[in-house]
Amino acid sequence: PYLVEHYPDFYLNMGLATENVARKYEVSREEQDAFALQSHQRAAAAQEAGKFDDEIVPLTVTLEELDERGRKSRREVKFDKDEGVRRDTSEEGLAKLKPAFHVKGTITAGNASQMSDGAAAAVVMSDERARALGLQPLARFVAYATAGCAPEEMGIGPVGAIPKVLKIAGLTLEQIDLIELNEAFAAQSLAVIKTLGLDPEKVNVNGGAIALGHPLGCTGAKLTASVLRELERRGGRYAMVTMCVGGGMGAAGIFERSM
Repeated sequence: PYLVEHYPDFYLNMGLATENVARKYEVSREEQDAFALQSHQRAAAAQEAGKFDDEIVPLTVTLEELDERGRKSRREVKFDKDEGVRRDTSEEGLAKLKPAFHVKGTITAGNASQMSDGAAAAVVMSDERARALGLQPLARFVAYATAGCAPEEMGIGPVGAIPKVLKIAGLTLEQIDLIELNEAFAAQSLAVIKTLGLDPEKVNVNGGAIALGHPLGCTGAKLTASVLRELERRGGRYAMVTMCVGGGMGAAGIFERSM
């Protein structure tokens, strides 16, 4: 009751909160759709190149099917790729979609992250323990920070968290080689990129949640796995993972590749 009385916007759904961000930071529908298209294109290219193969644990699932006569049959399918990537996505197709949250809004099913299921795991231990076990870590967890923001603009959360984590790490934005900025919505992603002056060529180089999905609770670990593999492929040193949080918060973490 206290929250409802004193902070009514705390319960504003994330779609409407992102409409607020789109208006305030002047992110157009066309910009959002172009960003969404790029996400699908980058994710499709990454899948074709096998960039996700070494971070996905395949599952074998049994499908039950019916033929034309209603007879049941079963077959096993190897599930080893995210299903959300749409290779036939186009600007024209995205432009035809209706607003999802406000009749005069710009957020659609096409320029927002997908509803999806997923799981991710990360092993975190001290350097001493890793050496004792004879393991070579992917990276060192350098720093982490969170920052609050107005709940009715929750998508802008990384704008507060990123400068904070850079200060803790003693690094500059220019020293970060790759950035995974969770694409909860194209509008909030673009607002963060514009406000902080992030290099688009460093951000979500293999696509993001608009194409690959955003399973809440899993995404942070999933993005970390993805960016560390890409950092290794490129021979970079530092990577950042950042995202907005419903209710009014941003989070950011910095990792250093093991040399």
